[in-house]
Amino acid sequence: RHRCCPRTTKIYDDGVQPSHTTEYLENYPGYGTVCPPESCKPKPDLPEDQGRMDGTTTFKSDYLPYEIVARPFWPPAEYRPKSGTIDLGTVYQRDYNPHKVGPVTLARPRERKHTSGAKVDTVPTYRDHYRLWKSQRTESCKVEHQYEPPSERFGNPSTFQDDYIPRQPNPPLSCKPCDSKLAEGPFDANTIHRTAYVVHEMQPLFVRPREEYKPSDQPFEDLTTHQRDFKGMPGEQAKSCKPEDRKLGSDDPFKGTTEFRDRYQPYLVTAPEFHKPGEYIPPTEKMDLKSTNRLDYIRHKAAPRAPIKPAPGRKSTGPFQGKTTTKEDYQPWSVCPRGLIKKDEEIQKPTGRFASLTTFRSHYIPHQANPPQSFKPVHTVATAVPFKGETLYRTEYTPKKKEVCPGCQPDAQGYVYVTTDAQGHKFYRQLSPERSGSNCSPIPEEVPAVS
Repeated sequence: RHRCCPRTTKIYDDGVQPSHTTEYLENYPGYGTVCPPESCKPKPDLPEDQGRMDGTTTFKSDYLPYEIVARPFWPPAEYRPKSGTIDLGTVYQRDYNPHKVGPVTLARPRERKHTSGAKVDTVPTYRDHYRLWKSQRTESCKVEHQYEPPSERFGNPSTFQDDYIPRQPNPPLSCKPCDSKLAEGPFDANTIHRTAYVVHEMQPLFVRPREEYKPSDQPFEDLTTHQRDFKGMPGEQAKSCKPEDRKLGSDDPFKGTTEFRDRYQPYLVTAPEFHKPGEYIPPTEKMDLKSTNRLDYIRHKAAPRAPIKPAPGRKSTGPFQGKTTTKEDYQPWSVCPRGLIKKDEEIQKPTGRFASLTTFRSHYIPHQANPPQSFKPVHTVATAVPFKGETLYRTEYTPKKKEVCPGCQPDAQGYVYVTTDAQGHKFYRQLSPERSGSNCSPIPEEVPAVS
């Protein structure tokens, strides 16, 4: 992860050493009495060793263990099946009349293929008129020229230098109007529209007379299908299926003492330290506030620019003519409020009591249902007997000897290093002991080790 120091990327080195001084360092020298501000960052001091941690907490020291009592076991009630049979007949099975259903006929016609199996023996037009011509390959007319670069230096003038003729520029004519003098008299504000406009007399607007409302002689039939066919019958209010609110808990008053209040030990808490900033001492020497802008700036005497605000216009002193077409032609009309067209209901509301008897309630016959047989096994072992916790795995398990890797201590275990493969795995060979009375030398087996 080596990184070289940054250098300037120059094609040709001119030999000039870079200058690290700036204009700010030359014009603003440092002051010896003024110290730089101190950093507010805390110093990385390691905490002192305050002793070994005891490992006890308030909960461990103040906690009192309680005896755990086993929960009472309620044996389930003995199942007793009900007598009788269930009538599985429904209203659909009783009232349904089966009908014979035939296959559906398709309305879509069958496809008809207007083709024949005869073979076409005709000759197409392309084969009849096409003639194969014997053509020869044309030779290339390109003349090969080998490029020979010139040996002398190029010093002839270019075509642009020979044909260019300098000309004097002709400036275009200015379209700016000449300076005309303004009229000395007042502005009359007369335009062609005002002088040539002919005033025409306005004709009164056409007002269509309002037609009088004539009520119909026929009575209004406001009886709807709902009002004609509906017969309201009083009924009982539906009962709520919401369970009653039952109070959970005892009625004994709370004593007001808890284990936390009895066992809690208050600790003294010290107030945090407040860092008081040091007193500010201003510098005694005078600071040089001169800058390059103040030293090199040259003031010029320039007059302020005249405003281009237009001259105020004339105000008319005559009365305001506030007549409009709406004021002259509009006339308020007297409008009377319209009465109600709703008539009294012709159908009287029912006064009797609602029977609240539906078809399901009148035709329903309750039956006793036989619950399905329970396949739950019977408790063979009593709950009071303690569980031994013995399994076949614990009783029949035989521990095996752990094999030690030869890569840890190959000399002590009788292994010799052989080779290392491309993936970095080392292979060791076990040295077999010499057998007495035999001249054979068995080849030891190579054992891989984790490298």
